Amino acid sequence: MAEVGETMAASSGGEGGVEAPHRLERKWTFWFDNQSKPKQGAAWGSALRKVYTFDTVEEFWCLYDQIFRPSKLPANTDFHCFKSGIEPKWEDPECANGGKWTVTCNRKASLDTLWLETLMALIGEQFEESEEICGIVVSVRQRQDKLALWTKAASNEAVQMSIGRKWKEIIDFNEKIVYNFHDDSRRDKSNRGGRYSV
Repeated sequence: MAEVGETMAASSGGEGGVEAPHRLERKWTFWFDNQSKPKQGAAWGSALRKVYTFDTVEEFWCLYDQIFRPSKLPANTDFHCFKSGIEPKWEDPECANGGKWTVTCNRKASLDTLWLETLMALIGEQFEESEEICGIVVSVRQRQDKLALWTKAASNEAVQMSIGRKWKEIIDFNEKIVYNFHDDSRRDKSNRGGRYSV
């Protein structure tokens, strides 16, 4: 038992010392949206709630370990992690001219892994075009879950292709993924084709 105490003291900067938290490059916010019971006539996003804003590695792990695993969420819920100050809505000025890369997943265990790998890449600034990324959404559904990586400038094909390729590499995903413009999705809800693919 003494060894555990010594190890903890050493990792916290010595006896009675407290190690400073590990700050992230920017603040991130978790959002939750339960779409299973929309109120009659309610606008999309009316159930969207800001959950928590964090800016340290320690806060992230505490939140992730305690709450935010997709496999624990009920069906028809969306969970978002976006840069602080950006709402996960098409109408947000940062998202208005953007779009999203989408990955589908059939197994909850895989979904948790894809979600965690993406979160760590985002908060760890692993994308060269990190300024172009708004955030990530996990959509838990009865039949097929989805992850969507939202970006700002949909029309910049070179940047979007670079982000898509990097995301596939990060999550070690071998199937094709597609990029949809938010404008296309707004106009045609059935639009599944996508503008770009990797």
